[in-house]
Amino acid sequence: MKTIIKQIKDNYIMLIIALIAGIILGIIFSGSSDSRKSEPVLADNHEGHEHESENLQTWTCSMHPQIRQDSPGDCPVCGMDLVPLTSVQSGTEEDGADDIVLSEAAAGLADIRTTRVVRKRPEKNIFLQGKVQADESNITELTARFGGRIEQLHVSFTGENVIKGEKLVTIYSPEMLSAQRELVEAAGLKVNRPAVYESARLKLRLWDISDRQIDEIEERGEVRPYFDVLSPASGTVMKRHVAAGDYVRTGEPLFMIADLSELWLVFDAYEEDLQWISKGDNIEFTIQALPGKKYNGKVTFVDPFINPVTRTAGVRVEINNMGMKLKPEMFAGGTLYSSATEGSDELLIPKSSVLWTGKRSVVYVKVPDRETPVFRYREILLGPDAGEYYIVEEGLQEGETVATNGVFKIDASAQLEGKTSMMNPEGEKISTGHDHGEMEMNSAMEDNTHDNHVETKGQDVPETFNEQLTGVYSAYIDMKDAFVSTDADAVRKEAGTVIEALGKVDMALLEGDAHMKWMDYLGVLGKRLESITNSRDIESQRKAFLELNKTFYQSVKAYGLLADTVYYQYCPMADDNRGGYWLSNEKEIRNPYFGDMMMTCGEVKDVIINN
Repeated sequence: MKTIIKQIKDNYIMLIIALIAGIILGIIFSGSSDSRKSEPVLADNHEGHEHESENLQTWTCSMHPQIRQDSPGDCPVCGMDLVPLTSVQSGTEEDGADDIVLSEAAAGLADIRTTRVVRKRPEKNIFLQGKVQADESNITELTARFGGRIEQLHVSFTGENVIKGEKLVTIYSPEMLSAQRELVEAAGLKVNRPAVYESARLKLRLWDISDRQIDEIEERGEVRPYFDVLSPASGTVMKRHVAAGDYVRTGEPLFMIADLSELWLVFDAYEEDLQWISKGDNIEFTIQALPGKKYNGKVTFVDPFINPVTRTAGVRVEINNMGMKLKPEMFAGGTLYSSATEGSDELLIPKSSVLWTGKRSVVYVKVPDRETPVFRYREILLGPDAGEYYIVEEGLQEGETVATNGVFKIDASAQLEGKTSMMNPEGEKISTGHDHGEMEMNSAMEDNTHDNHVETKGQDVPETFNEQLTGVYSAYIDMKDAFVSTDADAVRKEAGTVIEALGKVDMALLEGDAHMKWMDYLGVLGKRLESITNSRDIESQRKAFLELNKTFYQSVKAYGLLADTVYYQYCPMADDNRGGYWLSNEKEIRNPYFGDMMMTCGEVKDVIINN
């Protein structure tokens, strides 16, 4: 043992001697070099490094600042556009602490555009879907005025046209026999007892017996066991309630007859659009069954009640059915041209200028009289949606200038500098740890590639966030139902409603991993919904819907809803037999990928019960 220890000590001594000798030789050789040559070499290396750092633009993600790339593109975590990291310049004494000062080059690179806030009369074009319906004021319900047996049916099928006074049925009625006998007897007393005579005729009139029929009974002087019931109006038979041989009692329905020369066109208007709709507004519409033809009409009635299921109210247009080409239940699509009629002009800003974060609406106002573009964060209060604009209730003045394009990039610059921003209202510096970012990025990518890997609701999620996410789910269900109806225009509209609901979700309510996870989901959901709204082809929309559903399912599982039960359903034949999922508020299968072609194709794969 002592021998081994001695050998180890000797080895260490030799190693130390060798290191000392190497250091001495290095000093000797470096000293023999020309010191004037060594300084420029060091200077060149340093200058080259500085030059590279000055010209190399770094790109990052505003929501995931740990992402750093040397070229523009999409964030690998959330899919959002990357923004230049070095876009913020140092401000001047005139600039506020939270002002965002951009160089001209950075503003051009980010494609920043601005618009002046104007005051004018707000206008909106409202797209509506509806159906042709029979005019309720021209519908006649024929009921049995007296009991009896249907001996003969002169109108045998629904849809048959009849004219006023035409025979509908022949009936045997003991009550009618008695009434005829009373009239015949009273006719002989009409000189001496006119009141009895008039009473007998009045009784028949109250049974909708025409004066001509009454006169025939009186002239004939005898009763007939079988009596003809005549049509009280001209029109089309909508319903036939009886058949030959049926016994009917007084008050039972026989036929429903509708005059289809005048029709109603009833559109469904969402409750948020009702404030823009008034009696007399013009609607330009088309009928799906008659392509290439456009019609015009005026609003004659707005339903005072909201349908609790669809959250819509009926908007009626009365139309003349010339040529009888229009049929009840035909689909129609229309555009209502409306403008505010009450009050003065309003302040308007483009929708693209607004950043939504739950309760707050944020714009970036351009500071006037600056040599370089300077923008200032401002929270505003918005009024109604006015087409491509929002009405501003508070926070802006006429003549101010707001950013309308590249707004998110301005906000991203503010976040990276720790200034007041949409996601950072307190103006705190954002951490950009690389290692932590790589772990989160890899985790997000794994979650997006494993359908069944979903975080549970063990995390503390504020109920307000659950409520806002439930609003997104409700809008999603309407969009899903539009897919079931295979209506591309309705799908686009409902997808827009989902986007609006998604924009109202306050992500600041979440903290830590829950916040980062929501950002992962938000990026995917936003892209897929945008693809749906940008397409008018139902199959392309369904492709994006297919990809959206997995992420939305994960977010519902992770955070929970205030809805009772959510059904996660699956059709193996969707997506060319690769299968497709969707969420539903009902257990019954109503397939959004095939609609009427295969309405019930599918099964329930998961049931999410929210407490």
